[in-house]
Amino acid sequence: MGNPLWLIARRTFAEGWVRLTATLLAALGSIALIAGSTQFALRAQEAVAGSDASEYANADVLVQGGTVDPADPFAPPDGRIQLDRLASRPGVAAAAGDATVAVTAARADGQAIMAAAEGRTLLRPWVADARLSPYRLEAGRAPAADGEVVVIRHLARAGELGVGDPLTLTLPRETRQVRISGIVSVQDRGAVAAGDLVLAPPETVRQAAMLPPGSWQGVWLKAAPGVSADRLRDEVSRELGDTATVRTAASVRAAQTAAAAGEGASIAGVVGMLASVAIFVGLFVVANTFGTLVRQRTRRLALLGAIGATPRQIGRLIRLEALVLGTVAAVGGVAAGFPLAELIIWLFAQDGFDVSASDPQLGVAALVVPAAAGILVTQAAAWRAARRAGAVSPVEALRSTVAEPVERRWPRLLLAGGLFAGALLFCGIAVAVRISDTPGSDRTFAITLMVLFASMLGVTGLAVLTPFFVGPLGGLVGRVGTMVSGETGRLARATITRSPRRVSSAASSLMLGVALVASLVLVTMSVHDRFIEAGRQVMVAEHAIASTARTAEGAPAPLARDVAAKVANAPGVSASALLTRSEVTLVSPGGAEPYRFLVSGAEQSGLREVLRLGGRPPVLRDGEIALASTVMKERGLRRGQDIVVRGLQGRVTLKIAGSYHDPSHLFADQALVAPATMDRLDTNAATLAVLVRGGSAQALQSALSGVPGVRVLDRDAYVDAASQSQTRALRSTYSFVGMALLLALFGMATTVSMSVVERTREFGLLRAVGATVRQVRGIVRWEAATVVVLGTLLGLVIGIGTLGLLYVTSGSSFLRPAPPWWLFLALVAGAAVATLLTSALPARRAASVPVLEAAKAE
Repeated sequence: MGNPLWLIARRTFAEGWVRLTATLLAALGSIALIAGSTQFALRAQEAVAGSDASEYANADVLVQGGTVDPADPFAPPDGRIQLDRLASRPGVAAAAGDATVAVTAARADGQAIMAAAEGRTLLRPWVADARLSPYRLEAGRAPAADGEVVVIRHLARAGELGVGDPLTLTLPRETRQVRISGIVSVQDRGAVAAGDLVLAPPETVRQAAMLPPGSWQGVWLKAAPGVSADRLRDEVSRELGDTATVRTAASVRAAQTAAAAGEGASIAGVVGMLASVAIFVGLFVVANTFGTLVRQRTRRLALLGAIGATPRQIGRLIRLEALVLGTVAAVGGVAAGFPLAELIIWLFAQDGFDVSASDPQLGVAALVVPAAAGILVTQAAAWRAARRAGAVSPVEALRSTVAEPVERRWPRLLLAGGLFAGALLFCGIAVAVRISDTPGSDRTFAITLMVLFASMLGVTGLAVLTPFFVGPLGGLVGRVGTMVSGETGRLARATITRSPRRVSSAASSLMLGVALVASLVLVTMSVHDRFIEAGRQVMVAEHAIASTARTAEGAPAPLARDVAAKVANAPGVSASALLTRSEVTLVSPGGAEPYRFLVSGAEQSGLREVLRLGGRPPVLRDGEIALASTVMKERGLRRGQDIVVRGLQGRVTLKIAGSYHDPSHLFADQALVAPATMDRLDTNAATLAVLVRGGSAQALQSALSGVPGVRVLDRDAYVDAASQSQTRALRSTYSFVGMALLLALFGMATTVSMSVVERTREFGLLRAVGATVRQVRGIVRWEAATVVVLGTLLGLVIGIGTLGLLYVTSGSSFLRPAPPWWLFLALVAGAAVATLLTSALPARRAASVPVLEAAKAE
């Protein structure tokens, strides 16, 4: 750049460190949010992908009874296999029976222990043979009797458990009290890809899995010396034929790793979408603060031009400052990203998504990418400021005050038009996704992503047009101020209309904050209100018995079935229904891809007394199924047709007895069967809740006094609890939006404060000609009022527009753009309070500027 300009840059940093600090903090906060989001995304991906640890680490061949869903390597098989038949055959050195039972683990105080990441807590048999066992004892001993268990390290840490501590296990059919005899790891990992493990004596697990004596869901085999895994697989496969699925353990491990990696990539994609909000807010804030910083130094930059500096040199000076700021902010932001990531992890763990088992990431993606992004953000933010600085005329240096130059309207209008066109393009893509894709979570995610990008472009487009709104709005505020405050209002009007870019910078930050809050609040309220409305419509029962624990999705965890008998005998109960659920795969008629759907089981005799489903499904008998109308339409099925489904008990032929719909999506969203049919599909189907008609909450609680980990909920409370799994994606945005909001408000405060410093000379001269302290403060406050009105109006436009776009593109009745009237007042009041608080100190500073200091100010 040349030595003179380098000296000028050094002097700028030395003299203007206070101004630079504000911009530095804004950049540091932005980079910290980017780094923290990236760190969380990487740790979530590692935790969900589980690790390279596998319970099949020492096995050579895995034999599973019946068939196994090839698309889900974690799913139990649908058949049974005899251990003795395989243990004694030639070529087998060791064999062990295997079964999995989903359980909920709770501490002695009743607090449930969440499994790692997206996994589950599984009860599995302890493998004593060292040739097959992957478990390494880190403390204690192996389980020796019924009632003793060994837990994996993550579960012990998450529950703060040690050897000898009691543990409550909620099994599908009963609740048991056990004691921890040991803690293990698998290949030095605290969890496996499937989640957390509770290891019990084999017979305990076999009985819990409802298996006949000697039968198992699967058998692990260790090949004898000289026998390869492939050879043993082929020999066993020929012997068992179609009665079992025989695979090498290595292929199962590879399938689990691939499936977990795909799930981890999906989680990282969702978090990455949220992190993009952080990047967008960071760019917005830094652009505003850096632009204000350059605008403050117009006179000095003009003087540099007057003494011979070229526009290119001035632009390089600005970019050098941005590079230094970006580098310092990148280092500090990446360091601050680690504690911020821990905060995000803690917040997500409260909602059932625990990735604390993963280690902090120190790779290129975790350190270099956020730092480089931060530097690029500051450089991008400084680009326009550098162009403006280079265009400052030397004549500006001779003026006592510097007014903003009159801008050409067409460049801004063309830029805004391009941004709005891009927003419409993303909206069009969202509509195309809705038309072409089948309903489901993938379609919803794609539509939401497109609407998010459209909203970002819309916010940017409105920010580009904001200076055009300042003049008319400032005139209106000034007239009101003149009527209220007389001369103070008139002066405020003059300062507002003279410098529209200064006002628009603060208003843009407030607009972004209001847009974030309004969008989140509107979507949350719409979804919550619809769930309550639909839940009340469907659930006739006054109470529901649910677990105090939660699943990884945030919904109540499964109950033990023995709860239903206790509730049915409670005083005043007129009807009760046990609600179970399991997933099955449609075998016939088949399709190009396996079609999985959820089947709910409920006692038919009392069903209509506790649930009012649309379409009034018929009373179902054993072997019959009622399907939701959406499933019937999507698969082209008809009433009276026979279908074949595969559950955990094998293939079952069912007759479609009718159709219905569950507008709440909480109780029987896709299919409904009688309890006898559910036992044929999955004898250990998860019990969601016991719905109760009649009786009081006190009577029900008394009947359940001896059952740990259950609670009695009224209708609204249960609907709210059951809908948690449906709204988890929405809740996951809270922490990101909250931090982005704080960053946006900090950017607004910084811009307002720097604008006051920018007008040091102006305020001092006003004091010199007789303006009072109250009048100077009034000018700043009326300007703040303009910021409130403009930022709030534009933010509400974005918020309501985002909800409207989601409603139009998704077609969901849960996203209705009908905000309550009081929400507008609350947002306006909140924006006003935030703006007044952020402008209080600058207003005090403006009023206290000495005349002599103003005379020597730039």
